[in-house]
Amino acid sequence: MTDEPRASLPQDLAQWAAATLVFGSNAAVLVVELVALRLLAPYLGLTLETNTIVIGTALAAIALGSWLGGRAADVVDPRRTLAPLLAVSGAVAALTPMAVRLAGATGDGSVLFLVAGLTIVVPGALLSAVTPMVTKLMLSSLAETGTVVGRLSGLGTAGAIFGTVVTGFVLISRVPVTGIMVGLGLALLVAAVVTELGIRRRFPLAASAVVLGASLVGVLAPSDCDAETTYHCASVVADPVREGGRTLVLDTLRHSYVDLDDPTHLEFSYVKALAGVTEASFPAGEPLAAYHLGGGGLTFPRYLATTRPGTTSVVSEIDGGVVAVDRERLGLETGPELEVRVEDGRTGIAAVATDSRDLVVGDAFGGVSVPWHLTTREAVGEVRRVLTDDGVYAANLIDYDPLGFARAELATLRQVFDHVALAADPYTLDRGPGGGGNLVAVASDAPLDLAAVEAGFEDQGVPWRIIDGEALTAWIDGAQVLTDDYAPVDQLLTPSPA
Repeated sequence: MTDEPRASLPQDLAQWAAATLVFGSNAAVLVVELVALRLLAPYLGLTLETNTIVIGTALAAIALGSWLGGRAADVVDPRRTLAPLLAVSGAVAALTPMAVRLAGATGDGSVLFLVAGLTIVVPGALLSAVTPMVTKLMLSSLAETGTVVGRLSGLGTAGAIFGTVVTGFVLISRVPVTGIMVGLGLALLVAAVVTELGIRRRFPLAASAVVLGASLVGVLAPSDCDAETTYHCASVVADPVREGGRTLVLDTLRHSYVDLDDPTHLEFSYVKALAGVTEASFPAGEPLAAYHLGGGGLTFPRYLATTRPGTTSVVSEIDGGVVAVDRERLGLETGPELEVRVEDGRTGIAAVATDSRDLVVGDAFGGVSVPWHLTTREAVGEVRRVLTDDGVYAANLIDYDPLGFARAELATLRQVFDHVALAADPYTLDRGPGGGGNLVAVASDAPLDLAAVEAGFEDQGVPWRIIDGEALTAWIDGAQVLTDDYAPVDQLLTPSPA
């Protein structure tokens, strides 16, 4: 016995309209998810935990919206709900950048998580409810249930892929996140208007006013960024004391200090420490061949160019937007002696010739966000490969009590280099409760003149201490060596409760 087809229901949506709604709503969910990662990075870091929270929240919203949307479709006429779902999602999307930034500015993590969660869950759930609503409208008989559900499910997945690819490869690299979210809000408004006109022949005036108002607020809301780059909210702050002084702020981290009038002026202690290591390791004024993992404001390459004329520096900086800020706001000029490549440091160093660099400077580890693939034994092996026999690797590390990441990185360096030392202020080295800060790791296959390094610190006015040998072994305390197969850097960086 076979099921008899039920009475044919009038389809309120053409096939192309149904496909567009399902494809577009699922694409929008992924745009919201990816942009949420960008908005939260200044406050939580672009870490594994941040990714996990956002992805998990988005998946929960999708599951909730699909389930409740399906139940609602059996109770409420979908023709009445599609436009409101799109319009409310658009209003929330347009307000998301302002809401997250205001919550982040409070400094209260619970407020930030609540607001961020709502800005993901609300549009994610409402947009995910569109697919079961459309499915309900498109089912005209039981005989075609599988075809309709399968087709719309496939279109939804294709839309999610499209939203992911376009956001990751096109939108974030070309449009500020505020523009992405406000643009998404307006696009959802257009979809809501077209849907309401097509199905019910009514213009959703109230919904339009709400979305347009939210979009206007989103556009006019102040932003602390001079530029929203691919990876950061970047701003340049003038030093009120030193006329030429400029601080490059990436997200919430004071990343670099550049004196436009005097490249030899070093403001940050860790940069002074890098200078102390360099001056102690090489004859004064001698030009060097240097490679820099990470650029930021390019303070140290400019210092080398001034104090050691003829030095050639190659810099791998992953964020082209930061390089643009350097050129426009920090007076960066590149040429044969200073080459800046917009590339990932791991792939960048692979292209550097073997035994070609006197000095490698690592300055890509910042705040709570560390590119783990630059920390591993394999990555450090690439550093060793490009150094000359007596070359030096000096890496700035940032870590927090109990300094799990720094200990693991020093253990990793010892697996690759014959001579390794660590420098930092005494409080950081002694792991003060709730403390943390900058540390500089120094590694070479040639013996390190640590007395000269300490003298270099004194010349730079940096009261740092150096440990090596058995003292360093005790400090490392059996920490895990980091490898490409196992590098839980995000977990090691998590500060312990004060």
